[in-house]
Amino acid sequence: MDGWAVPTATDIAFALAVLAVIGTSLPSALRAFLLTLAVVDDLFAILIIAVFFTNDLNFPALGGAVLGLVVFWLLLRKRVRGWYIYVPLALAIWGLMYNSGIHATIAGVTMGLMLRCHKEDASEQHSPGEHIEHLIRPLSAGLAVPLFALFSAGVSVSGGALGDVFTQPETLGVVLGLVVGKAVGIFGGTWLAARFTKAELNDDLAWPDVFAVASLAGIGFTVSLLIGELAFTEDPLLTDEIKAAVLTGSLIAAVVSGVLLKLRNAKYRKLWEDEERDEDLSGVPDIYELEDPEYHLRMAAIYEKKAAEHRRLAEVAGGERKDGNGPA
Repeated sequence: MDGWAVPTATDIAFALAVLAVIGTSLPSALRAFLLTLAVVDDLFAILIIAVFFTNDLNFPALGGAVLGLVVFWLLLRKRVRGWYIYVPLALAIWGLMYNSGIHATIAGVTMGLMLRCHKEDASEQHSPGEHIEHLIRPLSAGLAVPLFALFSAGVSVSGGALGDVFTQPETLGVVLGLVVGKAVGIFGGTWLAARFTKAELNDDLAWPDVFAVASLAGIGFTVSLLIGELAFTEDPLLTDEIKAAVLTGSLIAAVVSGVLLKLRNAKYRKLWEDEERDEDLSGVPDIYELEDPEYHLRMAAIYEKKAAEHRRLAEVAGGERKDGNGPA
């Protein structure tokens, strides 16, 4: 039961990469759904880390971290600017949170949630949230995430290790949780929300789209690896096997969701091509002229012209055969 939370998180970077490569014709609402889903998943995973993987609390350090967060919030409210204020304060909050016994990622998540992500007046070019995101994105994507992946996923994946993944209950549970549990849970939760609440599925989406994205959410990498390490700290061998299970489950989820998204993408591409087709060169797509008599007259003239051209070519080909000049 220690590893029950491992499949919780969705790796937003890998999931969006798969969607971007395969879903070139999918509705933009699907990407928004995945972004929202991944953010909520990660927030729940961070809360799980804070609640279930905290053993001993150091209340003075925790109180200091909370006080630092209050100061951080007040500075944001007063629109105080200057990295030389926020960087030392953020480091102090991180250190206090770490020493309190609560995982230090909670400090970063809390400060991120406090950032204002909308512009309050026309004088602002970017909101504080957008400004910070642009500043730290190169450091986060180019250094922090690759280093985390390098150190967290350092496991030897051999034939024996992969065999153990499907034979041990802990590792098999992680794989099934990522591949089956995430897809069924997300799709079922979305359907129940649409069925019994005022929530509605976006008009641009269909339920097969939701299931494909629910399968894509089974790609759990960074936070899943972190929870796996925290859940089995006393068993290094099982920790490595859990890492292999996370990688295996994420790979299977990526393949399954890739196939489903490819099928949906082909359907939407065909719809797009139908909506863009303008055979009569009227400037209006044919699909919007089906009830216009003039459209059918123009199409009849086009097809009659093509038929006349084919009859002429048939006569030319027949004449060549009679003259003995046709192909042997």
